[in-house]
Amino acid sequence: MKKILLIIFILSFILIGCSQNQLEKETSKESNQQDKQLEEEYKTTQFDLPKEGEEIAIITTNKGVIKIRLFKEYAPKAVENFTTHAKNGYYDGLKFHRVINDFMIQGGDPKGDGTGGESIWKEPFEDEFSPYALHFRGAISMANSGPNTNGSQFFIVQKKEVEEEIIEKLSSEGYSKEILEIYKEKGGTPWLDNKHTVFGQVFEGMDVVDSIAEVEVDENNAPKEDVIIEKIEIVPYKG
Repeated sequence: MKKILLIIFILSFILIGCSQNQLEKETSKESNQQDKQLEEEYKTTQFDLPKEGEEIAIITTNKGVIKIRLFKEYAPKAVENFTTHAKNGYYDGLKFHRVINDFMIQGGDPKGDGTGGESIWKEPFEDEFSPYALHFRGAISMANSGPNTNGSQFFIVQKKEVEEEIIEKLSSEGYSKEILEIYKEKGGTPWLDNKHTVFGQVFEGMDVVDSIAEVEVDENNAPKEDVIIEKIEIVPYKG
């Protein structure tokens, strides 16, 4: 009887072990499939041109025109907030009040000093982070004063290169090789990922963003000569 019980125990242990190994293999396979899918998405998604008829934002400034593809699927509330403000003329005549060359240009504050602005809901709204919308060069992202404090202010990432020491640090923190390769190729500000909501990507007019970033600024990073958002239009993309 004792021998039979011992055999049953051993068989049960073996079966449990096999089940665990199979589960680990299936989990690993699923994870690898997700990683592969993520890699493929990163090769195509954020820098794709908009589809025909898709709503885009056209920012007309006194320095030129910037065209932006909007990420409704990744940041629906941020896109709704931005497009509604734009259609209501909220941004018309406002300044890019904070400009840091080789970093970003920031606007969307009616006060013009970085202390004002509100969402279309008259209160801050929550962050919307996505692994498919990161702070690569040309990303447009919500400015904030901490988690879930989004209002009307936004910035466009202008940084052209990511330093090697930052790449190494991110690699040690678990960033995938594919994402880091894009940061190395495109530039950007990866330390802002999961801290600010990316809701779009410049697909035309980065030369204008660069020219704005190069203007002379004061000790508070405010342009000495105003850089004005003349209007923001939300229109269907026509190719």
